[in-house]
Amino acid sequence: MGTTGATQIAFPGLADYVGGKAAVAAYSRGWARDLGVRNITVNTIQPGPIATEMNPESGAFADTLKRMTALGRYGLPEEIAGAVAFLASPDAAYITGATFNIDGGMIA
Repeated sequence: MGTTGATQIAFPGLADYVGGKAAVAAYSRGWARDLGVRNITVNTIQPGPIATEMNPESGAFADTLKRMTALGRYGLPEEIAGAVAFLASPDAAYITGATFNIDGGMIA
């Protein structure tokens, strides 16, 4: 799991956090190459604002984040889970080394 901040940093003070998440995406691409010969796929999901206890959609910063998405809302944990389930399924057997932004169009 990464973050859309690894692709686009919208606010100051996040360099350490997004730098670590950018490394997740880079490692995933490398591991896709390393593990592909064993038929193991590795991908990164980069969520945008998701309604969780840590990042509530009614918090002080929520309206700003909602306005930054094309859909104008927070995502739901189930929407991330659906992508994870798909990538773990046989339907995604030929997808590896990919990064999926599940962010309501935040970095569109």
